Amino acid sequence: MAATVTDFHYGAVTPLAAYLMAVLGSALGLRCTVRSVRKGPRGKKNGWLSLAAVSLGCGIWTMHFIAMMGFRADGTDISYDTRLTLLSLVVAIAVTAIGVFLVGHLGAGPKILASAGVLMGLGVAAMHYIGMSALQVHGRMRYDTVTVSLSVLIAVAAATAALWAAVTVRGLWSSIGASLVMGIAVTGMHYTGMAAVSVDVDHTAGTHAQSSIDQLSFLLTMVAGPVIMLVVAATVVMFDPDLVLGDEPSPASR
Repeated sequence: MAATVTDFHYGAVTPLAAYLMAVLGSALGLRCTVRSVRKGPRGKKNGWLSLAAVSLGCGIWTMHFIAMMGFRADGTDISYDTRLTLLSLVVAIAVTAIGVFLVGHLGAGPKILASAGVLMGLGVAAMHYIGMSALQVHGRMRYDTVTVSLSVLIAVAAATAALWAAVTVRGLWSSIGASLVMGIAVTGMHYTGMAAVSVDVDHTAGTHAQSSIDQLSFLLTMVAGPVIMLVVAATVVMFDPDLVLGDEPSPASR
């Protein structure tokens, strides 16, 4: 029996919080990548790029699982496989690292940008669907192929735009504006992917899933680590005055 599915169990709270985390991760990733293009030791450049990848990856992943707090399907409780949930975090950071390091070291030429954007976008989509595969219900989850394909295209477009902005956009306010737009794209990708989901509930299955409170506690525990990483990244950025306030040179001007 098909269940009634909602992504907004807590109203606007979860989508708004998810969007803000996506914006925060994007903003930190942009500023760290901007910092990496300034002249300096190669090790320091790689350090800033690594921090950018962690910020972007944690921001995207945290957005996904905060948004999932609002997911409910009538007639079934929901639980998550811990290993798959953590695997999705590893994938999120790894694919953003690939994209950020490619454009950080090789520039934003059309071929590099396109290749990095596709790889990162497919990786972000993989993160989303690995996270969804960690979700356990009393029954079977189905996906609409067309909507899934659209979500993947949005992920690729968002990733390409993020990488372009990371090596092109300069100045604090320009980065904030780009981050607000990127937050919309990343969050839009999530909810497009969720629109593809339907749940067929098996009422004969035994109860094995968590209660709503247990599910919420699990997700809050999972997002705590990445949120702490974002706070650490924000602290690092705040203690670099040139990075916060300055207009750093673009790669083309080096």
